[in-house]
Amino acid sequence: MTMVRRTSESKGMRARIAAAVLAMLLLPGAMTGCTGLDPNVHADSLAASAGLIREQVDAGGFVLTAFARISRPDQPLTVYIEGDGYAWMSRSMPSPDPTPHQAMGLALAAADGSANVVYLARPCQFTPMSLNPRCGIPYWTGKRFAPEVVASLNGAVDRFLARLNPQPGQRAHRLNLVGYSGGGALAVLVAARRTDVVSIRTVAGNLDDEYVNRLHGVSPMPESENAIDVAARVAAIAQIHFTGADDTVVPPEVAQRFVEREGAQCAQVRTVPGVGHDGDWAARWPALLAIRPTCVERSMGAT
Repeated sequence: MTMVRRTSESKGMRARIAAAVLAMLLLPGAMTGCTGLDPNVHADSLAASAGLIREQVDAGGFVLTAFARISRPDQPLTVYIEGDGYAWMSRSMPSPDPTPHQAMGLALAAADGSANVVYLARPCQFTPMSLNPRCGIPYWTGKRFAPEVVASLNGAVDRFLARLNPQPGQRAHRLNLVGYSGGGALAVLVAARRTDVVSIRTVAGNLDDEYVNRLHGVSPMPESENAIDVAARVAAIAQIHFTGADDTVVPPEVAQRFVEREGAQCAQVRTVPGVGHDGDWAARWPALLAIRPTCVERSMGAT
């Protein structure tokens, strides 16, 4: 069983979160993805400012890097899943290392003041390749949403949930999932395998990779699962899909297609003006996070 470190609740959590977001925004190239700072140094600095501690979790086939803060084991757990990272050097040349230069999923986690927050990097991100002999270019290109990737992330979620200690009468597991870009697809795919997810939030989420790939004229991914194909299986989970009005990578219609496939009872799309795919989501996140996903009862109509 993997051992992970506990942290104590910080009295100055709000101040540290504000500092983390500010640090991210002030780094050169924070909004463009270009920075001279080592990705690991940047991630450690951002995470430390929010009380998130780096860990490595052996989760079924991949050793995943996580950053976690669990200070109230009696409270719900929110898990953030990173985007695709630095998957491609150009349209036709994959990167040798998918670790994100600017980890937007981590920036969102750092902006979350909840008591229990876990950030999960994707397979092969941040973790040394020597610890992941399974890692190879397919896992950040055509197989990035493969069943074994979903299973590994799901296993990591189980390990962190095991650290919660609900009080008598409380639900044993209260899990909120958040995913950025490709991590949004994986949040949905993980939720489809579970029965304990109470909410899903995606940010610029690639919820229909077949449509997005056709839109950009790139190859399909037959070895990957597609989030829109499991829409019906998560239809009873309260969810919000945040999209950027200026996002040309995963445009707002992707989330609309997902919600239409699923039905609007528990899912809604919120389009944020003036934001692109890798825009200033972290700065806006505290306000967006305050918007609670809810399920709306359908009208039965006249009889």
